Amino acid sequence: HLSWLKPKGGGQGPSISNSEGDILFLLDSSGSVSYYEFSKVKEFMWDLVRPFTFGPNDVQTSIIHISTTPTMEFPFDRYLSRGAVQQAIKDTRQLMGDTNTGKALSFAKEKLFSNDAGARPDVPKVLVWVTDGFSSDDISEPMQLLKDMGVTVFIVSTGRGNYLELSAAASQPPEKHLHFVDVDDLPIITKELRDTMLANRLHAVDITSSSFRLTWPQLLSQETGYYTLQYAPTDDLAAKRTTQVSGAHTSLTLSNLAPETTYEVALIPESNVHYFSPQTIRVTTLAGKAGVCTAGASLHEGRDWDSRPHSFQVSWAPTPDSVTSYQVLYGPLRGNSAQLIEVDGTRNSTIVENLAPNTTYLVTVTAIYSSGKEKSLSAKACTQEGDQGAREVPRPEGDMGARDPTQS
Repeated sequence: HLSWLKPKGGGQGPSISNSEGDILFLLDSSGSVSYYEFSKVKEFMWDLVRPFTFGPNDVQTSIIHISTTPTMEFPFDRYLSRGAVQQAIKDTRQLMGDTNTGKALSFAKEKLFSNDAGARPDVPKVLVWVTDGFSSDDISEPMQLLKDMGVTVFIVSTGRGNYLELSAAASQPPEKHLHFVDVDDLPIITKELRDTMLANRLHAVDITSSSFRLTWPQLLSQETGYYTLQYAPTDDLAAKRTTQVSGAHTSLTLSNLAPETTYEVALIPESNVHYFSPQTIRVTTLAGKAGVCTAGASLHEGRDWDSRPHSFQVSWAPTPDSVTSYQVLYGPLRGNSAQLIEVDGTRNSTIVENLAPNTTYLVTVTAIYSSGKEKSLSAKACTQEGDQGAREVPRPEGDMGARDPTQS
């Protein structure tokens, strides 16, 4: 399955970085497609990959024409910037000829795993086939071979098409990998298709200064295999650590990590029944002192803040006037619940209340800038034991209160 990280903000429009994979477009270039339809499909192709970062350690893409004889427009490793990829797609010309999709799929199987075509070993492979629903030859056998080799297949039909045939050809489940849409409505499915790519990925969530949780799609089962996870700091790969989990697992928390450190992580599905390509990502831990629990959460040096059994005070260094507000996200270190406090940009502290006594919390303060950019810092804080005679710290004026987060 394809491995993509979730989008990061910043730059001109949304950007998806720290991604790795080879994306191959199977483009119907035959005479059954009009010039107008062909140009609309090219626009869709560029819209789909535009947010990705291209490069030898990121995303690479290529195009194979469906025609009388399949033709590769350019190798995967030729265009390694957004501008170059955009221009290459724009310059692609229709070949006309017959719709020999089966031949093109067999050709694609060779090129997706060919060094000569610029493809890379052990990276996720994705095939996006845009079709008007008609093929002159059989597609079932070459498509199954591609899927057996670990290729994730997305199909976009702009014509009538045979639903049963196409749903069998696409990766499972078909409701995620098969789309029927008019050529003028292709933009409607772009985000959904890209989101499915993201969901089919090994990715990291709940990132702190000393840990993060890995999640991945269900590829194996208890009976069909197990997963090997390897991780190490990018600047010290010799310090690699390895762990194994059952094929029934789809998540694992890595802890005792160094703060502000980028880790290389590899998920290797091990099975004698199915083949799945290893998935790799890079994850950077947040700033903060890993493993240190303080009485209150001070995100800058020099002050210890009041802590009670059911509350503590959080403080952070003053920031520029360009900060419009802060978001303080907190929750028990061992648990899945979290609460969010919104704080005005003129303040640099707040009280966190209604906490459990003698409990370690992870607190993340995010500065929201007027430009829309965000910057976060994390720290751990402990509440005191018991509550006899404890006086709760009053909430400062202007605190907007806590609410359940709608997004994390």
